[in-house]
Amino acid sequence: MATAKAKASGDGTKAKPWKLKTPPGTSEYQMYRAEDADQPSIVCVVGTTELRYHLSAIEDLHAMLKKHGDWMPLGSADEQKPAADGTVEAWGRSPKNPVKGWYGLKKGLRGRFGMYMPPLLEALGLAEVTHDAKNNRMRAI
Repeated sequence: MATAKAKASGDGTKAKPWKLKTPPGTSEYQMYRAEDADQPSIVCVVGTTELRYHLSAIEDLHAMLKKHGDWMPLGSADEQKPAADGTVEAWGRSPKNPVKGWYGLKKGLRGRFGMYMPPLLEALGLAEVTHDAKNNRMRAI
């Protein structure tokens, strides 16, 4: 299980977004806070694709992980595919989470919460994430 404290360059603004890598380290992407958007959000830019998550996702995910108290599988999946039970991805869609459903805001692009949010929490010093080829996990710090 490879874990390493990730550092994100940037300050989380649109002009200086956080530059991150997916947990396996295979793809780069950027994230920033869009607090002044019609729906305040965390914007995730992957190539030419833009995903948006509720602005509260950072704090809510951290709080859930602290309560969980142990490693949790990421379980990343596209919106059209089911998320495995007990994963970060499943929690990011659950009617039992603080937003009562999907953290993803753009229909058709609401999934992949378990791929893109964990490295941000790691870079912000809120979580540890494993960086294996598959089946990565995270836990709160």
